[in-house]
Amino acid sequence: MAAGGFCKLPNGTVVVALHLPRPAAEGDVRVLVHAHNRARALTRLRNLGLRAVYLRGNAAPPTPDEITAVLHHPDGLIWRTAPVGDALVQELWHPIRALLRRPAAQT
Repeated sequence: MAAGGFCKLPNGTVVVALHLPRPAAEGDVRVLVHAHNRARALTRLRNLGLRAVYLRGNAAPPTPDEITAVLHHPDGLIWRTAPVGDALVQELWHPIRALLRRPAAQT
């Protein structure tokens, strides 16, 4: 379902990067997960409700800046809007709970 990739770090852990459709909105997001291995990274996303998440290949591995961002986040799970084409993204990284937050009910 998602384009992405991974990078194995010298300490044996991995950083997985995935492009996923944004829940309840248009466009895609780039999600980064730091975990002990690729399977655990995908399990972390599935446990949050993103059920159809798979990593096939390594076409879009995380950049060094993305790796630094996810390693410095306490949860090790962040996202931002995916770039379109060669456009640079100026958006900051967000914690995953900001992506999964349900919109407030309108009265």
